[in-house]
Amino acid sequence: MALKFITEESFKTLAKDKKVLARFDFNVPMDKKDGAVIADTTRIDEAIPTIKAILEAGAKKVILMSHFGRPKGKVDMQYSLEPVAKCLAEKLGMEVTLTETALDRGIKTLLGLNESKIILLQNLRFHPEEEGNDREFARQLSTYGDVFVFDAFGAAHRKHASTYEINAFFKNKAYGGLLLKREVESLDRIVKDPKKPFVAVVGGAKVSDKIKIIEALLISVDKLLIGGAMAYPFLKAQGHTVGKSLCSDEDVTLAKRILGMPSKNKIVLPSDHLCSLTFGGEPVDVGQTNIEGDLIGLDIGPSTIVNYNDYLRNAKTVLWNGPMGLFENKAYAKGTLGIAKTLSELKDAFTLVGGGDSVNAVNQSGLASKMSHISTGGGASLEYIENGTLPGIQALKFGID
Repeated sequence: MALKFITEESFKTLAKDKKVLARFDFNVPMDKKDGAVIADTTRIDEAIPTIKAILEAGAKKVILMSHFGRPKGKVDMQYSLEPVAKCLAEKLGMEVTLTETALDRGIKTLLGLNESKIILLQNLRFHPEEEGNDREFARQLSTYGDVFVFDAFGAAHRKHASTYEINAFFKNKAYGGLLLKREVESLDRIVKDPKKPFVAVVGGAKVSDKIKIIEALLISVDKLLIGGAMAYPFLKAQGHTVGKSLCSDEDVTLAKRILGMPSKNKIVLPSDHLCSLTFGGEPVDVGQTNIEGDLIGLDIGPSTIVNYNDYLRNAKTVLWNGPMGLFENKAYAKGTLGIAKTLSELKDAFTLVGGGDSVNAVNQSGLASKMSHISTGGGASLEYIENGTLPGIQALKFGID
């Protein structure tokens, strides 16, 4: 069964003069200095086209819902969606009414008024039933809408009431939004039939965090380039010294397991490094694979950058997840920004960037517009590549009883 999206005529027929309940991912980062200011509005920006499309389909009301932060099932106003409501109102040029709770008694009254065309439910996670995937909570939410639109790709890997169970109450009336459509189509180019050569670049801190994605990728990639702190357990597993670099015994064990797989020859590791005696201290070039003494590896070295870029320049499909080093520090950003620059210059390749840190690095480089697709869901995009689907997408596609 194919996923249904709001681009289809059947949605426009169903939505006209109806109440449309839509789940988004408004879990936006806030400014640490001023907790009421949104630091990055990307997730809100990505929702705007879907909201506009619902309005253009002739919906009578649009009821938006999302989680925000981790209030642990209790009302905690530092996690109020009020800043999101204000931002949405500015970007849409329309009033956005924020409810007191997601189960506010006044919501039914709002739904009956001619004004208040766009209603935003207060943080779903103020209710423990949301993360508990509670059926009754999902049923109560479902009473607000005649049609359901799911566009929260970043939460699609969660089996929660508003992402999974709610589909039981919208049989043949559940659709994916424009962001979900773009995410699924892009990720399917990685999962289903990637053009060859297919090169993946994986970085970050721990092998244990990405063991599943590494194992999944080794089946389909031509080369897997490993950087960041993740490289050191692999190097140690090969018998190299890694100094005082981040390298747990658990990760070394996992690396040995991966290096014992038949596809181990696909893995490419750093041959030189940028190190320091202290975390983020004065850079020291280490022009060999071994890191001696008390040095800490903090970025891939110049020879490795050249080597990795040579693989990437010949690729037709590239997946990038995770930085090559401590890119937040300019002294250790060359590896990560070098990868970003090379990907931005590829003419005939499909390039997909997923994962918070690599997305941040691409945005920092100013080259985001040169990538084929930047995924909005770090954990969700990884799980999609690992499993070929996600619980929220499965429920939307097939429904649940």
